[in-house]
Amino acid sequence: MPDRRSEFVVSTEWLAKHLDAPDIVILDGSWHLPPTGRNGQAEYDEAHIPGAMFFDIDAISDEKSDLPHMLPRPEKFASHMRKLGLGDGQKIVVYDQLGMFSAARVWWMFHAMGHEDVAVLDGGLPKWIAEDRPVTQDVPRTLEGHFSARRNAAMVADADDVAAHLKNGTAQLVDARPADRFAGKAPEPRGGVRSGHIEGACNLPFPTLLNGDGTLKSNAEIEAAFVAAGIDLDKPVVTMCGSGVTAAVLSLGLEAIGRKPAGLYDGSWADWGAEGGRDIAAD
Repeated sequence: MPDRRSEFVVSTEWLAKHLDAPDIVILDGSWHLPPTGRNGQAEYDEAHIPGAMFFDIDAISDEKSDLPHMLPRPEKFASHMRKLGLGDGQKIVVYDQLGMFSAARVWWMFHAMGHEDVAVLDGGLPKWIAEDRPVTQDVPRTLEGHFSARRNAAMVADADDVAAHLKNGTAQLVDARPADRFAGKAPEPRGGVRSGHIEGACNLPFPTLLNGDGTLKSNAEIEAAFVAAGIDLDKPVVTMCGSGVTAAVLSLGLEAIGRKPAGLYDGSWADWGAEGGRDIAAD
């Protein structure tokens, strides 16, 4: 399988060498689960990589949806990117405050909006700081850019797509949530969401693809992890998780090993597992 890692993941060393490059845009895409009490914007204000701007996953979402941080309309996405000063033809590097957690969601959002020259910083801010690289509180001044967005429907799956795939065997479904949540043995972090999983889904908790420092594991290890989870890498795969954030880590891993996902289930378990929703399974 082709090694496409360098297209989607960049090292802290690479970014340090390109901090001042005029065609590189750095985004802090940090988002934290509500029970943690952490705030990505507040932590960005305290310390971020020089030149980085904050990408708010919750604000840059479909405000008409009852589900959390659903992909917005292309017009809204493009408007937010222009205000951040982003323009067509730039390379975007995204990181987060946990190593590799929500940055992959931002990476996926750009791909879903037709912008492919975007990469995730391997190891994120923790690795950057551990290497004693610079951080700042200064927020860069930007001029409004010219950014165009066009939704790539092949990147996005909904509940009907998932149900059809499982019924017809046209794609496999892999869930990035922790094993105890997948098995229905631990409560969901959001109210009004049942415990369990979608019948026929495989479970591959997203940290399985990561090293202890938050960097992506080797391609061989990624392949082995998917296979061990029951996934046939020669067949299409749809990724999901609790609300569509960490599913993108699995999508990133698939892309890195040259396997393009058949979509990410936006809304994920927050959608399927909602009270009064579709049938669920539990171990």
